[in-house]
Amino acid sequence: MKHKLFLFDLDDTLLDFKASEKLSFVRTMRELGLHDGVDGIFHQYQTINVELWRRFETGAVTKDFLKVERFRQTFQANGIELDPELASSLYLESLPDTVVLIDGAKLICETLSAIGEVGIITNGVESIQNRRIASSGLAEHISFVATSEACGHAKPDVRFFEYAAKMAASFAKDQAIIIGDRLDADILGANRYGIESCWFNPDGLSNESEAIPDYEVVSLHDIISLLNTTGVKSDIRTRALL
Repeated sequence: MKHKLFLFDLDDTLLDFKASEKLSFVRTMRELGLHDGVDGIFHQYQTINVELWRRFETGAVTKDFLKVERFRQTFQANGIELDPELASSLYLESLPDTVVLIDGAKLICETLSAIGEVGIITNGVESIQNRRIASSGLAEHISFVATSEACGHAKPDVRFFEYAAKMAASFAKDQAIIIGDRLDADILGANRYGIESCWFNPDGLSNESEAIPDYEVVSLHDIISLLNTTGVKSDIRTRALL
């Protein structure tokens, strides 16, 4: 097999961030004394949060601004008089305690770390992501964690991938692959940097973006099957990862 460096996105690729996000949000609201209508408020928060993250990835806002602004906008939209800075702090403290693994995450990391090197590439907050990885049980299989916060640039910026490559024990573009769920960050970043990519697409979404993945899987288990079996068809939509 030609791949020796496996660069995984973290949220919604290895860790089920959607599940963690809701658990942490609900816990935060309860700690602030808010119990009614939390589900509806959470859906509004998600919409606001996604838009702010997209603005962060284009350099329009800072991460410190984003962390508080998403709560400020959510509270303002619902006429809630709560402290957005306190909400942000409570929420971030809660995230490492609400880790949920994507099915197959531990096995894929264990398998690939025995073949080569596994690194994490994430636009998340460094201290929080490191704590979440520690809580997940994946840390022993991960060689390094590259965050946009430490780098100063976010995916899909090529400078982020250059930063991540320097953290690897050994790096060659033709032996590296990025595995992630986001076309606009992970796959587009891989395209721009000139390395192969695998789109983790469990919902079977159509690709209407400019990003072009080399491989596509609907389950992390598909990758393991491809690595360990030859001549057997898997639920992959392009070519085998061999």
